[in-house]
Amino acid sequence: MQYVTPDLCDAYPDLVQVVEPLFSNFGGRDSFGGEIVTIKCFEDNSLVKDQVDVDGTGKVMVVDGGGSLRRALLGDMLAEKAARNGWEGLIIYGCVRDVDVLAQTELGVQALASHPMKTDKRGIGDLNVPVTFCGVTFRPGEYVYADNNGIIVSPEPLSMPQ
Repeated sequence: MQYVTPDLCDAYPDLVQVVEPLFSNFGGRDSFGGEIVTIKCFEDNSLVKDQVDVDGTGKVMVVDGGGSLRRALLGDMLAEKAARNGWEGLIIYGCVRDVDVLAQTELGVQALASHPMKTDKRGIGDLNVPVTFCGVTFRPGEYVYADNNGIIVSPEPLSMPQ
């Protein structure tokens, strides 16, 4: 499904929240959306690694990495697993790496920046808790939509206007 966030904002102005424009698109899909699954972690992508192995059909993983610009929470191998398992995309409040491969992967990926250093795996983090960054709270079970124009959040699924 192709989403156009300006059109969704125009059609649902009282329903959507707009995330502050700090993100760049790194994935092979320019547009993606779906039900929110959240992870809260800091420089440890253990939970991201676990979640890309489960069926993500119709879902977007929202990762609150604390805005760290010191480690990458997603790289090519995890992105390829996520794509194989049906994830629509990932929104990472932090960094990614292997950006040339990410750009070729059939997955939406938005993040703050790229960084070549991987994370430590200490098994630390929280799954499916509300996370807040860039002026918006992301709640598991709500919906997020992203494209090259920005990222929006809605408490319910949205349809593209005709």
